[in-house]
Amino acid sequence: MNQKGTYIGITVITLWLFSLGFLLSVYEINWYNPLTYLFFLIQTHLYTGIFITAHDAMHHTVSKNTKVNNIIGTIATGLFAFNYYPRLLKKHHEHHRFVATDKDPDFHHGNFWVWYFNFAKNYITIIQIILMAITYNILKLIFPLENVIFYWMIPSVVATCQLFYFGTYLPHRHAPDNKHHSRSQAKNHVWAFISCYFFGYHYEHHDSPNTPWWRLYQKR
Repeated sequence: MNQKGTYIGITVITLWLFSLGFLLSVYEINWYNPLTYLFFLIQTHLYTGIFITAHDAMHHTVSKNTKVNNIIGTIATGLFAFNYYPRLLKKHHEHHRFVATDKDPDFHHGNFWVWYFNFAKNYITIIQIILMAITYNILKLIFPLENVIFYWMIPSVVATCQLFYFGTYLPHRHAPDNKHHSRSQAKNHVWAFISCYFFGYHYEHHDSPNTPWWRLYQKR
């Protein structure tokens, strides 16, 4: 793997930062301009990529150097709504160890919204909410409010739903009867990348957790 995972992780984080900076400080929203919505989709996709980068770090595939791997993972989780890397690391490995059981922090018996609420409850903390509120109030003093809401707040929520839907709900719904209790979306590499950085190839991920997202399509 060499350092390719490190370069890709840094690239995703850098693109997210530059995109957000441009959309907050330079771009003037015009609700009649299709670019406004295209930029929203791009920013949401990059938000998803931020978490996928953190996820790869949890599997030690961002860098062979543990310190570098964990630093990038910590930065990525922090940028994604002030998540705390050690906490997510513990929960994610519990998910892999106890997939689709009562000990799996990601699993829940219920419809989409009940499951999503339970999922969010397991991961969102009061500290995160406070930090997000502080950041929001600072950003709105510096940048146009509509830009802050449309390009910083809403994409993070949509990305969370995207990650949950393609990376938890669809793969583990009804706990498929196989060794990983997981299923994968139909083979379509373009859609798999657009929808969730190949995370929809979820059986393959559980079967080969040390494969980084950018190589996961090779397992399908």
